[in-house]
Amino acid sequence: MSNIVAIVGRPNVGKSTLFNRIVGGRQAITDDTSGVTRDRQYGTGVWNGKNFSIIDTGGFVEHSDDIFEAAIREQVDIAIEEATVIILMTDVMTGITDLDYQIADKLRKSGKKVILAVNKVDNPERMFAANEFWGLGFENTFFLSSISGSGTGDLLDEVVKDIAGEDEDVDNTVPKIAVIGRPNVGKSSLINALLGEQRFIVTDIAGTTRDSVHTRYNKFGKDFYIIDTAGLRKKKQVIENLEFYSVIRTIRAIEESDVCILMIDATTGLESQDLSIISVVIRRYKGLVIAVNKWDLLEKETNTARDYEAEIRQKIAPFTDVPIVFVSVLEKQRIFKVIETALQVAENRVRKISTSQLNEFIEEATQKQPPPSYRGHFIKIKYGTQLPMAYPAFAFFCNYPDEVKENYRLFLENQLRNTFNFHGVPVRIFFRQK
Repeated sequence: MSNIVAIVGRPNVGKSTLFNRIVGGRQAITDDTSGVTRDRQYGTGVWNGKNFSIIDTGGFVEHSDDIFEAAIREQVDIAIEEATVIILMTDVMTGITDLDYQIADKLRKSGKKVILAVNKVDNPERMFAANEFWGLGFENTFFLSSISGSGTGDLLDEVVKDIAGEDEDVDNTVPKIAVIGRPNVGKSSLINALLGEQRFIVTDIAGTTRDSVHTRYNKFGKDFYIIDTAGLRKKKQVIENLEFYSVIRTIRAIEESDVCILMIDATTGLESQDLSIISVVIRRYKGLVIAVNKWDLLEKETNTARDYEAEIRQKIAPFTDVPIVFVSVLEKQRIFKVIETALQVAENRVRKISTSQLNEFIEEATQKQPPPSYRGHFIKIKYGTQLPMAYPAFAFFCNYPDEVKENYRLFLENQLRNTFNFHGVPVRIFFRQK
C-alpha cells in the first residue's frame, strides 16, 4: 500500500515550513551533502508509529501567483491522481482567494481524503478570522501555525488515520522490484531488454492502481513483479510539470516495491536528486541496488570501476552496504546480473533470524565491543528478538534503552549485516526496557 501525503496550495502559504516540521529531526533528505538541502521537496514522516512519504509541491513552483497559477493547478491534478492524502494549505492573512476556491473545488470532486490546513493562526484575532475557511466546505479543517508548530499534532492525527501501519505490509511471496532514477538514464530500455518476449508475461495484479504498471516476469526460474516508473501512459491533463510528476511517480513506486533498482548514468554520476531518492528508499526500509548504466561509454583504466564504486559509497554514507552493478543496457551487458542481485536483496530483506541465533550474536557483539557506560552504570543488553515486519527489524532489551548512543547502534547494525547477510537492506534496531 502506498502511503503518500502531498501538500498543495498557493505559493507563500507556508507549505515548506509545514513540510520541514513534519520531516523535521528525521533528516528526511541525506543531510550534509552539498546540493541536497536546496531541493528538499520530499521526505519521510512518522506519526503515531506510522510511516508515510510526504511531498512538498512548493519546491516545484516559483514564487509568483499570476504566472504559475496553471502550474499549481497541474500539480493539484497530479496530487489527486497519485497521493493517498492531500493537505490543502491556505493562509489566514490573505483570506480565501479565487485560486483557493478553484483548488478546493477540484479537490472536493476528487473523492480523495483532503485535509484543509489554515496556516499562520497564532493569536485570538486570527483564530476568529480563520472561521471563514469553513466556507471551503471541508470537514477536516485545522487551524495551525507551521512556524510554531501549534495545531500540527491534530492535523497529523488526521493524516495517519487511514494510513496502513508497518506490519500491515503486503504479501512478500513474489518480490516487487521497482526501476527508479532520473529521466533518460535507461529505465525503459532495461525493462524492455529484460521482458523481451511479451508472450511470457502476465500483467495486472488485482488491486494495483490503474497507473502503476506491475509486470510479472516468470521465466528462467525467476519470478517477480517489475514496477515501471518510466511513464508508460500518456497523461491527458498533465503535460507540463514533468519533474513533479516523475518525483511523485518515483515515490509511489518506492512505496509499492520491496527492492528498488536505482539507475544512474555513468557519464554524469550520482546527482543530488539521486541522493534524495536513495534517502526515501532507506527511510522506507526498502532494499536497494545501484545500476550504473552506459558503462560502455566510459574510458577505462585498471581501477576505473573500483574508484567509481568508492566514490558512490562515499556519497551515500552512512548506508554503504549496497550492491553496485555496472551495466550497459544498449550492449545488454550484465542486465540479468542486476535482476539476480535485486532478487538476492529481496531474499535478504525477508530473512528471519531465530531468537537463539540472535542472542548468541548479542553475546559475541557485546563482548567484542561492550556498550558505553551511562553515569557510571554499565548498559547491559540482555536479549533480543526479531519483530514481525516486512524488513529486518529487531528489539534489543536492555537496562537503559534511551541511553544507547547512535554510534553503538550503528556498530550493532553493521555486525548484524555481516553476520546474517542483510546486504542491500536497511536494518532497524529498537532498544527497549527489559
